[in-house]
Amino acid sequence: MSTRFHILGRCCLVLAAAAALSCSRKVDFTELEIKDPVRHYYPILQGQELTIIVPIENKGDVPLTIKDVQPTCGCIRQMESGEIFVPPGKPYTLILSYDSTKNVGKVEHTVRLWGNISPGGMAEFKFDVNVVPDASYHHDYEELYAERNPLKSYIDGVVNDTGLGYYIR
Repeated sequence: MSTRFHILGRCCLVLAAAAALSCSRKVDFTELEIKDPVRHYYPILQGQELTIIVPIENKGDVPLTIKDVQPTCGCIRQMESGEIFVPPGKPYTLILSYDSTKNVGKVEHTVRLWGNISPGGMAEFKFDVNVVPDASYHHDYEELYAERNPLKSYIDGVVNDTGLGYYIR
């Protein structure tokens, strides 16, 4: 009985060593090409969504693994979640959605791709768009007053000089 456990123990040890050695493989870096990495989109109305289609291509000899897509704003989301795998020499289309609800004016964003990308594990592309407010929207009196009265922000507690969120007269 003890020889059986002894042989079983050795087999388990060999399997554990093989598993440990197979997991320590290093993934090589590869080159990534982003089509039009700096983009200027036509103006959109506030509240509209902008679909951003980013063609990328793995120009290297090893598979590309993108671990994370990191935009500079929570208003940009990736349509597919999870890691992205691109075989060598193959294209991939990254699709993002930009929600312009909370922005007005010229908006500039950067999206970073993290993975086995040469030279530093990161590639990025930038885009800007002019978000135009609806022309039929009329400001009410309180909004106009806040724009013209610089002390209004202190009265409402928006400006926080004390760090407490309120002011004392």
